[in-house]
Amino acid sequence: MEFRHLGRSGLVISEIAYGNWITHGSQVEADAAHACVHAALEAGITTFDTADVYAGTKAETVLGDALKGQRREGLEIFTKVFWPTGPGRNDRGLSRKHILESINGSLRRLQTDYVDLYQAHRYDNSTPLEETMLAFADVVRSGKALYIGVSEWKASEIRAAADLARQLGVPLISSQPQYSMLWRVIEAEVVPACEELGLGQIVWSPIAQGVLTGKYLPGQAPPAGSRATDAVGGNFVRDLLDDEVLTRVQQLKPLAQESGLTMAQLAVAWVLQNRNVSAAIIGASRPEQVEENVKAAGVKLDEGLLKQIDEILDPVVRRDPRLTTSPAKRP
Repeated sequence: MEFRHLGRSGLVISEIAYGNWITHGSQVEADAAHACVHAALEAGITTFDTADVYAGTKAETVLGDALKGQRREGLEIFTKVFWPTGPGRNDRGLSRKHILESINGSLRRLQTDYVDLYQAHRYDNSTPLEETMLAFADVVRSGKALYIGVSEWKASEIRAAADLARQLGVPLISSQPQYSMLWRVIEAEVVPACEELGLGQIVWSPIAQGVLTGKYLPGQAPPAGSRATDAVGGNFVRDLLDDEVLTRVQQLKPLAQESGLTMAQLAVAWVLQNRNVSAAIIGASRPEQVEENVKAAGVKLDEGLLKQIDEILDPVVRRDPRLTTSPAKRP
């Protein structure tokens, strides 16, 4: 495993992080989830990412159970707040009430006294940013989180939050966006802003929901048991199951083979070539998937290969920064 600083902070994290969105508490039974977490630990992963909303809070509980007995100081545990975790009007968003109540719930489920990184899961148009940032500052000063970050925020929103963070004297150090060979919307605005401000990217879906493994074939039904056939996971992958996208992804297979990599390893290694990326989050339903994907750590892709990838995928790559959108304003 290789390690990187998260942005310009002093926090060092594994460049491949383990995330349990969709899988833990929903698609994967607890025993299998624990096996995947233990495989991650054995592979040298120390950074684990989750969120209170995943599987309706169950994912945090599963991760807390799986990490029980590990040396806490040797781990970096990240979670997030924003999406609904209950039926009440204040059980969502980035109000002071929801943030301060949510951190307590997350710590209880994760069975820890603090998280290393507490992230705003989306931007909240219904709450003044000053209120949100002050609440996050109080979470840090209480010792319940060491650092703060954001997820899927636009560059302008990140700049405004960074300015308030400086005024409040709290460490805003990260952005967690979607990023892959096929989804590059952060490159035009978010990455330059974060490089300037000292934030690092912790990117999710580097394998594009499994599309970049090459297992989905143009003109064919998704393989049985794949994410595309799952009632929940399928909602996130269907937009990518376009025949032109899938045809071009198949053209990457010879490049992966020539590099001695699987398609998944090539996809994870590709996002790690971006100097602003501190970590790529991988998920798994089986330990073997973890063992395969961690082999992307430390891989250097030469400029010729990167150029070939661009030439193949360019017509189907999504780059428009407007695709990073905030949720609609709540009533």
